[in-house]
Amino acid sequence: MSARILLVEDEPGLSLTLSDLLGNEGYEVEAAMDGVTGLDRASNGAFDLLVLDIMLPRMNGLEVCRELRRRGKDVAVLMLTAKSQLPDRVAGLRLGADDYLTKPFEPPELLARIEALLRRTKKDKPPTLASFEFDDIAIDFERNHVTRAGVEVALASKELELLRYLITHRGTVVSREELLEGVWEYQPGVNSRTIDVHVAWLRQKLEANPQTPRHIHTVRGVGYRFVM
Repeated sequence: MSARILLVEDEPGLSLTLSDLLGNEGYEVEAAMDGVTGLDRASNGAFDLLVLDIMLPRMNGLEVCRELRRRGKDVAVLMLTAKSQLPDRVAGLRLGADDYLTKPFEPPELLARIEALLRRTKKDKPPTLASFEFDDIAIDFERNHVTRAGVEVALASKELELLRYLITHRGTVVSREELLEGVWEYQPGVNSRTIDVHVAWLRQKLEANPQTPRHIHTVRGVGYRFVM
């Protein structure tokens, strides 16, 4: 599957040129012309890489990068800067950008930077857990299908995401703060009470004795731990 790239660039000519360039290389490209639109699409879409200009209307690239990282989005970010903007380049890297490229640039250099970033991020990310079994529970995360003793169990999407996160990190304590970032991506209105309620629902549906759970343990004052 080709990588999905979001291009946030307000110069129409450059945006069209880069979109065509990346599209011809086999990438799936979407474009946004201002920072607010770019932030919204990057926050709600599944992109592998964000090509982000610093000088943007409505919200500049530095603010977009800062807000994306605050929301827990780990999409790779390549910032486009002018040669005179050294302080901005430094600020961008400190705010969570992965690399930068100065304008004007040659297309082969842009493509090389993008390829390097995509290789790096794919290497750094652990493989996504596709399925898992424990006791009489069988989980197919790819199909959103869970059974208990052969009988289908209905789990809401966030319950399934939470369960996958806990199982992926099984044996280790996962804090509520980490779950807010990793599962809920700091969505407005979500707090530690939301996590506790979802854990209670999982126990009711999957634990033989929800009051004394065998697998989803509470670590008082910290968070939760999944054990076999």
